[in-house]
Amino acid sequence: MADQRRTGRLDQPRETSRISLPRYDAEAFGRWAEAIARFMGTARFLVYMTVVVLGWIAWNTLAPAHLRFDPYTFTFLTLMLSVQASYAAPLILLAQNRQADRDRVSLDEDRRRAAMQKADTEYLAREIASLRVAVGEVATRDFLRSELSRLAEELDEQAHRRHKLERRSGKQAKAGDGERRPSASAT
Repeated sequence: MADQRRTGRLDQPRETSRISLPRYDAEAFGRWAEAIARFMGTARFLVYMTVVVLGWIAWNTLAPAHLRFDPYTFTFLTLMLSVQASYAAPLILLAQNRQADRDRVSLDEDRRRAAMQKADTEYLAREIASLRVAVGEVATRDFLRSELSRLAEELDEQAHRRHKLERRSGKQAKAGDGERRPSASAT
C-alpha cells in the first residue's frame, strides 16, 4: 500500500514541473525583427505614425464625448507610444546584432581571402625572382649576336690568313717549280 502512494523512487530525483514555453525559430524571429527594424527606419513609417497620432488626437478631441476613449491628456496614447518604443528598441538592437554578426563573418572571410592572396602574391614574387635569376644566367639575343659576330670575324681572319699562306706557299711552289725545271732539263 505504501508503494502505491509513492509516485517515484527515493533514490532518483523527481522531475521538476516546469512551464513549457512555446519554442520558436531564432533565425525566423531574427529575420522578422530585421524586417520590422528596416520598416521603422523608413519615411513611410514616420508618415504612418504621424497619421495615427494625429488621427488619435483628432478623434479624442473632435468626436462626441461618448465616443472618445482617451481624454485630453492622451494618457492611453502616451502608453501606446511607450509600448511601441519599448518593443522597437530591442527589435532594432537585435537587428543590429545580427548585422554585426554578418559583418564579423564577412570580415573574417575577407581576412582569410586577403591572407590567401598575400600568400599567393608572395609565392608569385618568389617565382618571378627565381625566373629573373635563371634568365640572368641564360644567354640573351644580343649576347649571342655579339659572340657569333666575333666568331665570324675570327673565322674570316683565319680564312684570310690561310688564303695568304696558301698564296705564299703557291708562289713559293711555283717559284720552286720554275727553278727545278731548268735543273731537271739540265740533267
